[in-house]
Amino acid sequence: MTGGGPLAPKPLAMSPLALTMGEPAGIGGELALKAWAGRIAQAVPSFVLLDDPERIRALAKRIGLDVPVETVAHAAEVVTVFERALPVLPTALDHPAEPGKPDPANGAAVLSSIEQAVTLVQAGECAAMVTNPIQKSALYQAGFGYPGHTEYLAALAGMVTEPVMMLAGGGLRVVPVTIHLPLRDAIETLSIQMIVQCARVTTAALRDDFGIAEPRLALAALNPHAGEGGSLGMEEIEIIAPAATILKREGYSVIGPLPADTLFHAAARTRYDAVLCMYHDQALIPLKTVDFDTGVNITLGLPFVRTSPDHGTALDIAGTGKADPSSLIAAMKTAVDMAGYRASRRVQG
Repeated sequence: MTGGGPLAPKPLAMSPLALTMGEPAGIGGELALKAWAGRIAQAVPSFVLLDDPERIRALAKRIGLDVPVETVAHAAEVVTVFERALPVLPTALDHPAEPGKPDPANGAAVLSSIEQAVTLVQAGECAAMVTNPIQKSALYQAGFGYPGHTEYLAALAGMVTEPVMMLAGGGLRVVPVTIHLPLRDAIETLSIQMIVQCARVTTAALRDDFGIAEPRLALAALNPHAGEGGSLGMEEIEIIAPAATILKREGYSVIGPLPADTLFHAAARTRYDAVLCMYHDQALIPLKTVDFDTGVNITLGLPFVRTSPDHGTALDIAGTGKADPSSLIAAMKTAVDMAGYRASRRVQG
């Protein structure tokens, strides 16, 4: 998946990453603690956690981690703090958090953490933002009006176009054209323009954020066997193929629509740099099969870099000390690489 080969990212004398609290009843705090504890062995980039410092101290004690926690007032302090302690920029909870039991009363704090991270990256105080998983059901009860992180971040960034979500891991990059929709609605919503716009944003991101000089896209078919010439569905003929034609006329490197059941094996993955999938699970099932532990969720097209671990809040193991920080650490390293490629593009451009 080289597509002409990646450019070298600009080495960053880097501002820290902004890490959000995520669902305080979930595993986000534990992941942050373990990431800091593994900072040397796993080359974890410096970050500041936007959370309640007393909650993090209590959580460290609960799960038996010897991690000093230090409150900071500004992200600039991280450069002197990170070596000796986990820096936390305070975001107060409205209710004490109980592991495994989300409380809608803390919804405002969860969202405030995200908003602070956006402010920090937009101001240049942090190089990128990494988001811990949120519990959307609790946020909905608190009045949250967005389908998920991706859409909320797009609104905070003032985007007028639909956001694009990429999942990356194990040598595979997948992009669902329709995201958080029931399957019936996803099929009815799918359009030529959605595919074209998604491909444009994805190609630009592959170039600017991943250093791929000549990005190659594959379009997954919606129906079995790519519709069998219309006998198993007309979406390939009426929607996906016309989108591919438009993209090729615009100069994009595109193949497809291709049957999804033969699109994700190792040999097939050498033919493209990313796959545009027509609905959520068509993208996430192969990605999580290929790389469940270190997959990364990336929002494309934002004016800042945002990544996230590709898993949920894991309420069933919250507070037990069992959470695996691998995906969060991968998300942090991906964010650093993306910020470096963006900086390289700015210097070269």
